[in-house]
Amino acid sequence: MNNPPSVSSYVDRVTAGPGGAMTDEVGVITGDLTVATILRADGISVRVAIQHSGDDTWYTLSGSPAPVPAGRLAAYHRDLLGRIRRGGGTRAT
Repeated sequence: MNNPPSVSSYVDRVTAGPGGAMTDEVGVITGDLTVATILRADGISVRVAIQHSGDDTWYTLSGSPAPVPAGRLAAYHRDLLGRIRRGGGTRAT
């Protein structure tokens, strides 16, 4: 039996709540965003990139890279999307 390949990244769209998401490069961004959560080679941390949906420029979500428990990438990504929906200058950690 072959094991399915492991997922090493998730990309989703989300609308940021009041106060948006905090980036290293430009501060807070708001509105309709695309979020990419990417497992790093060490297997225990993620890089989170964020952009205005449909834009070409990606920004680093402040606090990235962030630790993630082994096997919990999907849960981390879902939680992150929820935090961005709530807003408040969401950070990766």
